[in-house]
Amino acid sequence: MRLRPRNLNMQSLGKIVVIFGFIMVAVGALMMFSDKIPYLGKLPGDINIKKDNFQLFIPITTSIVLSVLLSLVMWIISFMKK
Repeated sequence: MRLRPRNLNMQSLGKIVVIFGFIMVAVGALMMFSDKIPYLGKLPGDINIKKDNFQLFIPITTSIVLSVLLSLVMWIISFMKK
């Protein structure tokens, strides 16, 4: 069985571009205000090593928390679409 790509008309493509634009604006706003979000990058389990001319930061716990939150948001969105 061969899968064929869907034919995207201009209206569908326009919707995709608008949604992508909103996502980019949201990511940009989060990046601008990320230092004002409490505990972001300072959770227990985040690795931060500072030496003389070297700094290593691995946000393990923050990544897990953000992944769970985004998964929950996506699940809610897909649940509401049904």
